[in-house]
Amino acid sequence: MYQVIARKYRPQTFREVVNQEHVKTTLENAIAQNRIAHGYIFSGQRGTGKTTVARILARCLNCVEGPTASPCGVCASCLEITGGGTVDVIEIDAASNRGINEMRELRENVRYQPARDRYKVFIIDEAHQITNEAFNALLKTIEEPPPWAVFVLCTTEAHKIPATIASRCQHFSFRSVDFEDLVARMVWICGQEGVEADSEALAVLAQAGEGSVRDALSALDQAIACCGAKLDAREVRALLGAFSLESLEMVAQALLESDSRRMLEVVDELERNGHNLQHFSRELARYFRNLLVARIAGEGTRLIAASPAQRQRLMEIASKFSEEDLTRYLQLSLDVFKDLQFSLQPRFHLEIGLVRLVQAGRLVPIEQALAELGGAGPQTPQPPPAAPAAPRKSGPSPFELDRARRGAPPPQASVAKEGDARGLLHRRLSELGHAHLADAVENSRIAVSGSDLRVATSKNYKIYFNDAAMNDAIREVFGKPLRLQITIDEGDAPSAPLASPVPQEDQVRERALANPEVQRFQQVFEGSKIYKVRNLKEST
Repeated sequence: MYQVIARKYRPQTFREVVNQEHVKTTLENAIAQNRIAHGYIFSGQRGTGKTTVARILARCLNCVEGPTASPCGVCASCLEITGGGTVDVIEIDAASNRGINEMRELRENVRYQPARDRYKVFIIDEAHQITNEAFNALLKTIEEPPPWAVFVLCTTEAHKIPATIASRCQHFSFRSVDFEDLVARMVWICGQEGVEADSEALAVLAQAGEGSVRDALSALDQAIACCGAKLDAREVRALLGAFSLESLEMVAQALLESDSRRMLEVVDELERNGHNLQHFSRELARYFRNLLVARIAGEGTRLIAASPAQRQRLMEIASKFSEEDLTRYLQLSLDVFKDLQFSLQPRFHLEIGLVRLVQAGRLVPIEQALAELGGAGPQTPQPPPAAPAAPRKSGPSPFELDRARRGAPPPQASVAKEGDARGLLHRRLSELGHAHLADAVENSRIAVSGSDLRVATSKNYKIYFNDAAMNDAIREVFGKPLRLQITIDEGDAPSAPLASPVPQEDQVRERALANPEVQRFQQVFEGSKIYKVRNLKEST
């Protein structure tokens, strides 16, 4: 009967385990010094060798030549542990045996001495699945087990192990396997199986493993079943749904050319070929990450999981972008991938995401914008103070166009003083033929306070100030719309205008808006708004 590669080539000694040197060295020294703990926790990513090392540890402890760090592999104990048929090495799947009753049964089993071997080893896989009540039932046994019992708890989520259990065990953290180590392992297995595979095909398989030996070997098994004795990189990518660098480079080329249309064509090609858009967005984010790492760390870095030829190509593409651009593209591609997780229209989200990448590439750094605002490029030295000011944009400014559209007088004639506010407003209303509104103004007290127009009038005239013609006249006279604040004044004769000094913050704002540099900034960045002005002399 056929046995999958991941099981057929499962390591039987510490020496055969890929990577995890810190774990192997510690366990070998502990066995050599006879300092064997009664409880271990093996945690780490899936497929990194936790259960395998637990079985090797059981062989080392129960080998007829042991305890030894190099079990013979031919004695009855070694053979039975390898085949999973020994009664003294008990493997428990905590995902299906997680309750208090199962733990009570295990606790009763611990009391009995081994049937034949030196130690009774309990390997509990997926230990984080055990309930809190079951852990409590096991707590005393793990703390003070009989001398022949050894517990090994394997888990991918060590933070879910209660602190009371973790404090009674030695904790070993298994690391994800390096890309080069995965490729080397698959090269050796392909040699044993008589399979021919080029470096690019093995790189695709190692990338699919993402640091997991079991996942990479499962992908290798699948590729051999598909391609036979010769693995082709293109066929392997099609089998695993992976994307080549050439397909991802189309996005990079569209960014270099600032071509939004090409981005839409990329999405259309993906749809026509039946590719998973969510998977493409994930690969795109990884591609930008690799470009950013290549741009920062250089071609020879170990931080990129790719073959040497792929790293060289990534370096060539990365050199055409700045570090800031690649950082921005990576963040945007991650946002697209997050949006696609819950999108009912993945094509729309991917299209708008790729178009946003193009638009982000057109952004100008703030330093360059400010330098251009002063009339110099980003690397042009600043002119001396006596030099003439930068030439203004030809044609009317947006503010002048807006005034012309509304028919407002120029600023010098439109802004009224507070003292003659009532007189100017009365004269304008009379010119427009609104005698009843002019009469209401004449018999009221009016003062300007920042962006407010304060009016004290009688009940009879209050309604006139809500007239649309009154609002138009106010905007024309004072050069801007004002917010009306009306109070009822029972006096019969008009009195002096309201005394209402302009608040200090309004004075600061008016001075700031009158500054030539601020006006120049608003002209360059059309449509910009100033939301708040702060006096730096008063800030602490």
